[in-house]
Amino acid sequence: MNTLTKNIPLNVLDLVSISEGQTTREALQQALESAQLIDKLGFKRLWFAEHHNSINLASMATSNLIGLAAQVTERIRIGSGGIMLPNHAPLQVAESFGTLAQLFPDRIDLGLGRAPGTDAQTAQLLTRSGSDPQSFANSIFDLIGWFSDKGSAHSVPVTSNVGTGTNIPIWVLGSSMNGASIAGQLGLPYSIATHFTPDDYREKIDVYRSAFKTSAPTAQIEEPYVMAGINVLVAPTDEEAERLWTTTQQMLQDMQTGRQRLLQPPVHSEQLGTEQERAMIESMFSIKAVGSPETVQKKLQQFAESTGADELIVVTYTYDPEDRKRSMNMLAELWF
Repeated sequence: MNTLTKNIPLNVLDLVSISEGQTTREALQQALESAQLIDKLGFKRLWFAEHHNSINLASMATSNLIGLAAQVTERIRIGSGGIMLPNHAPLQVAESFGTLAQLFPDRIDLGLGRAPGTDAQTAQLLTRSGSDPQSFANSIFDLIGWFSDKGSAHSVPVTSNVGTGTNIPIWVLGSSMNGASIAGQLGLPYSIATHFTPDDYREKIDVYRSAFKTSAPTAQIEEPYVMAGINVLVAPTDEEAERLWTTTQQMLQDMQTGRQRLLQPPVHSEQLGTEQERAMIESMFSIKAVGSPETVQKKLQQFAESTGADELIVVTYTYDPEDRKRSMNMLAELWF
């Protein structure tokens, strides 16, 4: 393993998937057990996503999950991947994350996105603030003020109290050219959603780096910093990993057809349709490292070199939680 791989931190993004035959409570309990494992294995960060109106995911109340995971872990940074800011009043975000940072100092990350994390109808029930770039930037400016030692927002003389002095690191999440540009202009670290929007990812990262401004009033870092997402599933052999991967393929198929199902058991690839249909399913999650430890190590290395990322964040779906735990164990063994 070369120096580049050894030096890049590896993180985990959890959407708390729910498998057929599993209850929501069981899925949430598994997520907390997984958090403990990931902490012990040496991953740097564990982030929880925010997603709504999907029966196969339980990562809706992101800040609640972060608090619970932080409580059962010791070292790992816990954060949001992310909080979809249009769904939340910024002051409420400052108070929630300020509380978390007070209880778990220097362990909380706040990743922010502009998308609703759901369909249009559900978004109407959630949306509280504007998603345009200027509103997004203004909200981040206020959040940084609430987390500062002064503890007051830029736009209004209001304090969050619990957020004061926590100086929580803020990340901008993005999947588009526009999102990359916004992250750069704000002078904040950028987490690119290559795990589900793989198109033109090199260009997006270049846009972010070109747009980066250390002089921005929101800037928290002195130079561009990128975290890139990738789907990962490690098993003893390539064949077994590809078989387990059919659970994710079925999930993607359901997303494209609008079918609502819990995560399904693995199937033979032929059951997913024609080769052309399978290729169409795979296109959305084409940034992946699925296979034996040797295969995954090679693909992760190639992706790290291709992106020039400072950190990687992995997403793993399996029908059986034990397969996910095994994948995490094998991933840690090959990477750290």
